[in-house]
Amino acid sequence: MTGPRQYQRYRFGAFEADAGTGELRRHGMLIRLNGQPFQLLLLLLERQGELLTREEIVYELWSDGTIVDYEHGVNSAVNRIRDALGDSATDSRYVQTLARRGYRFIAPVERFDSAAASTPSSAPASGGELGRIEQALDSFDKRTGALTRLLATPEDLPNAPHRIVQALFILLQVMYVGFYIGALANLHEIEILISPLDHATQVYILLVFTAAIMIPVRAFLIFAVLFHAPGLRGKYLKLWPFLLLLDVLWSLSPFLLLNHMNFGLALACTTLLVYSPFAQRSLILMGAAGDHLEVQAQGESRKSR
Repeated sequence: MTGPRQYQRYRFGAFEADAGTGELRRHGMLIRLNGQPFQLLLLLLERQGELLTREEIVYELWSDGTIVDYEHGVNSAVNRIRDALGDSATDSRYVQTLARRGYRFIAPVERFDSAAASTPSSAPASGGELGRIEQALDSFDKRTGALTRLLATPEDLPNAPHRIVQALFILLQVMYVGFYIGALANLHEIEILISPLDHATQVYILLVFTAAIMIPVRAFLIFAVLFHAPGLRGKYLKLWPFLLLLDVLWSLSPFLLLNHMNFGLALACTTLLVYSPFAQRSLILMGAAGDHLEVQAQGESRKSR
């Protein structure tokens, strides 16, 4: 890249980019992003909140003229950045597309120079409310870092046909709808089963309330995936901590059937259900939301012009 770099390290959300080592990390874990995509990320971070035109990107990254199809090269670099950050073009948290003009990094960035890496420099925020939201998300990531480091990233997951991934995701939603309807249809039996428990009334109310709330949520997810709702991947990932809490709670649902199965079988089913929210998140990252179809449609639209 041309010209001296003012800053050595950049921190945004749960990520940190080190210009000296050429490394991108999330909560300290290395994420594979190198070559032109990493250099483009540094360009965007240096000019956070500003438009970076496609012509400027080509000049900075391919000034020696080694690239022939610069349109494809820029698109590929931006897509690799978004994959590394878990971002999307339709619901951007980091890299925003300005149609026919270029790109802009919209998340707040902390900048550190090489001489004082421990002291953050001032960085403009992309709007007060957005800045507060990003800071809250960053704080949540730091508090739950032990869990976040265990979650799969897009690079950890295999490529799979969209129809299979979509079908598996929908089947998991239908499974939960079956749990909720089954529980609501057998409230009297469940009330007798949980009556020996402490706070049985509160447990009963919680069961009824969460089942009634989650039926429309599951219906929304089913139809959103079927009709490829724009930005679903980003929206689902924001909703996921809430779903994780309720899915772990409902993983105990096999114990509501102790009148029909033994304790060992109920425990085995529960251990499998604990994995379900993580499986759903992985399926979304693998393309259940139809992200790749949107990218293909955008590419075909550009070719037809």
